[in-house]
Amino acid sequence: MSSIATTNETSNVTSLPTAPKPQTSKEVIAANVKLLVEQLEAGHSEGLTAYLTAMGKFHSYSFGNILEIARQMPSASRVAGMYAWNQLGRRVKKGQKGIRILAPMLGTKRKKDPEAEKDITKQNQPLLVGFRAVYVFDVSQTEGAELPDLKERVKGDVGEYRGRLIDFILAQGIELEFKESIAPALGMSYGGKIAIFPGQSAAEEFSTLVHEASHELLHKCSRRTATTKTVRETEAEAIAFVVSQTIGLDAGNAAADYIHLYNGNAALLAESLEVIQRTSALILSAIETPEVVQVPTEEKPAEQPTTQDATDAALAEVA
Repeated sequence: MSSIATTNETSNVTSLPTAPKPQTSKEVIAANVKLLVEQLEAGHSEGLTAYLTAMGKFHSYSFGNILEIARQMPSASRVAGMYAWNQLGRRVKKGQKGIRILAPMLGTKRKKDPEAEKDITKQNQPLLVGFRAVYVFDVSQTEGAELPDLKERVKGDVGEYRGRLIDFILAQGIELEFKESIAPALGMSYGGKIAIFPGQSAAEEFSTLVHEASHELLHKCSRRTATTKTVRETEAEAIAFVVSQTIGLDAGNAAADYIHLYNGNAALLAESLEVIQRTSALILSAIETPEVVQVPTEEKPAEQPTTQDATDAALAEVA
């Protein structure tokens, strides 16, 4: 795999080498895994910190209020009260009509003195006394400072790798479609089917495709029952990072930010290191050459090896 790129760990900028060193695919994969571990250990990036701070201004609404918001403004995507929008540097546009929801009213249940003396921690307990109407506004009804966003995270020239990756996915018997209805998600994996949000940059789309393909290869069979969502998302995003960096894309802190959002960390990544390395190697072996590696599929559950056994066997061959 002499055409793969190397990573400058100091600047975190990926570029094609002018004088390639004799590196094996395993060494390049290991170097990119090491880079991701370092980013995770460094903690949240400035971008992620700003994003989390902004998201903290938005409240979780009850099912009834969600229905009320959808009834009054079906196109609403992100709502908050006027004060919250002001804290985010945005103002409600003049003439905009608020979305009416119900907010709980809390009172205080005071115990009699003899009872309070017995248990001082329960002297003044909050008590729901009713509901009142309040008004929230959708982001489309406001103007001002841009909200922190984590989109457009991966950069670079994908070249022929996009087509080869799609050929590899289809060769596994996985359907691929582009759907706007999955928004705000960039990609979805359904078990035998992948949906991608259209309009992403070529580099971002490539990373999303690798992420969802990793879910299909690793998490849509018996292994799913033995893993948590945090583990699955950490593994899929780590593989997307390794493959993207290896072909010369600049993933920046995108993968580390994504993993942090799912409460993943360097220790968890280390526990999944073997499967991350093997799956990255499998995908890279398919897209580095026009020949597509096909993972065997299960034909007869009672007599043939499981899908996961077949996948592991194929992964082992390129490790």
